[in-house]
Amino acid sequence: MFRRFCFRSLIVLASGASMLASAACGSNTSAAGPGGGGRGRGRGGDGGAAPVVTAKAVAKDVPVDLAAIGNVEAFAVISVRSQVTGVLEQLSFHEGDLVKQGQLLFTIDRRPFEAALAQAEAMMVRDKALLSQAEAQLARDAANAEYMQLNAERQQQLTARGIISKDVAEQVRSQADATAALVKADRASIDSAKAQLVAQQGAVDAARVSLGYTVIKSPIDGQTGNLGVKVGSLVTANQTELTTIARVQPVLVTFTVPAIHLGTIKAHMTGGKLPVTATPQDTAAQPAPGVLTFVDNAVDMTTDTIKLKATFDNPDRRLWPGQFARVSLRLTTLDNATVVPSQAVQTGQDGQYVFVVKEDQTVEQRPVTIGQRVEDDTVVQKGLKPGETVVTEGQLRLEPGSRVTTDLTGRGGGAGRGGRGGRGGNRGGGEGGGNRGGGDGATRGAGAPPAGGPGAGRQ
Repeated sequence: MFRRFCFRSLIVLASGASMLASAACGSNTSAAGPGGGGRGRGRGGDGGAAPVVTAKAVAKDVPVDLAAIGNVEAFAVISVRSQVTGVLEQLSFHEGDLVKQGQLLFTIDRRPFEAALAQAEAMMVRDKALLSQAEAQLARDAANAEYMQLNAERQQQLTARGIISKDVAEQVRSQADATAALVKADRASIDSAKAQLVAQQGAVDAARVSLGYTVIKSPIDGQTGNLGVKVGSLVTANQTELTTIARVQPVLVTFTVPAIHLGTIKAHMTGGKLPVTATPQDTAAQPAPGVLTFVDNAVDMTTDTIKLKATFDNPDRRLWPGQFARVSLRLTTLDNATVVPSQAVQTGQDGQYVFVVKEDQTVEQRPVTIGQRVEDDTVVQKGLKPGETVVTEGQLRLEPGSRVTTDLTGRGGGAGRGGRGGRGGNRGGGEGGGNRGGGDGATRGAGAPPAGGPGAGRQ
């Protein structure tokens, strides 16, 4: 009784397993049919051409540039300070204004300096009068000395004749000598008065200069900065910074490039000044043209870079001191260079290459030598000629000798991604054809007899 029951249970279990196997085979067969559900890539020759995007290699002039990040500097920055101590009386501009050379900026109280000038001029008038007095005294003493000299000579003659005593003659001679010494003293007084007059003239000039320092004018054309003082503030000579003036027309842009480019830069500078463009890092950035005007005399050993400076006229004041800018230094221009879109260049184990479309619509994998990159284009130095067609999109579908098409409308049909169904059909019993031959492979897969014969018959 127990054995009969076990035998019937085994028959029921076997029937259920057979039905499950048939259902699984039916499911696999439908997946390999019209849907083409495999993950494989058909690589036969029956599935059609692979869709790609192509472009032609062209010949054009390509600039050779060095890119860097630079810092904008004012051409000159002046710190405005007073050269005299006094109270600030007047401001003749607003902070941040553009000023011209010679424009009035500040006025310091003039009254103390006007008084000092008047005092110096008065003392100069006094010294002139003293000089005139000394000259008159000299004239009087010189005339008296001349008379005393003549009188001494007459007395000497009378003494020789015995008319007067020798003592009287000697007394007259001593008076003449004293008068001559007085004349010499008068001449020394005149020299001293003249020297004093020159010194006083210097004092007058110094007082006049100090008075001129009370009016402060702009030494250059430029943009004023923040005001350090207000009207009524006491300004200390050579200490208090009143404001700063930055010359922004022209401006300088300082940047660094790797020292490995120094030789190339110097070689191209022999032909003239190298053009430079600077683009501010703002929302409405427009490149500004300039020229390279400075190469540092030493390489920075810590960074292995060389400092360069370019001068920009900056007529619209687009570049502002302290601003960062993208700098492009143009070294030269490659004439008639072969150029392709950058996405056409691929990198493999043997280096860089492109897929070249031949006349029979098959591709050739060709190694190339790459040069300068300019925006979205790349210069091909070797391996490609102008006019040849290269693949820019769809390279992952290709291998040497693959057939391609630029008709992208059939991407979902017999070519393109439908090829994934080819290998799926092969799993179901058929064989996918073509490079991406999805349609043919899926049809063959659906037509093949399902695996598990009896199970499929039961379905």
